[in-house]
Amino acid sequence: MNAPLRINEALLIADRAFRPFQCVAWAPQDGNGELSLTVIDRTNTHIGRTQIPSSAYTDPAQLADCLKQARAELSQEGYTLQSWSMPE
Repeated sequence: MNAPLRINEALLIADRAFRPFQCVAWAPQDGNGELSLTVIDRTNTHIGRTQIPSSAYTDPAQLADCLKQARAELSQEGYTLQSWSMPE
């Protein structure tokens, strides 16, 4: 996957990256193009948060790196995620 990603594609990829938890994403109203991701568990408790600049979520390799780092942080905190890899 080398073509630039649209925001909807990036959101779908991020959602799958944090299963079995839910990933909620939004773009702040200040219009800086940053994407905020919050991972929540089954009790709606926030267990992780990351912010991804537009330059990273439009680039598949950078998005993969950001998501892998966020997944690693959750794993270090004791959360078990399903296996995941960046789609081709």
